[in-house]
Amino acid sequence: MAAGLTKTQLVRHLAEKVEVNNKTAATFLEHLADTAIKETKKNGVFVVPGIGRLVKAHRKARMGRNPQTGEPIKIKAKTVVTFRVAKAAKDAIAPKK
Repeated sequence: MAAGLTKTQLVRHLAEKVEVNNKTAATFLEHLADTAIKETKKNGVFVVPGIGRLVKAHRKARMGRNPQTGEPIKIKAKTVVTFRVAKAAKDAIAPKK
């Protein structure tokens, strides 16, 4: 599996593109992450235009199976966070044939 950009590489790339220093780019990235977490927690959704959205969802309790023994188990209800990729990003990365 190919490795993606590290945080340092991403900060350097952003700094070069926007023509700011690495510290400013790193601060921007940290504030974006903090804002995404706070907004998703408060409103249930955070949109990054052109990329996608973080969505908070509630999963109901359900019955599952222990894969080792096959015994039925009860899985508790929980809140999860999912990322939904924007259509524009999806079409740019993996166009339909």
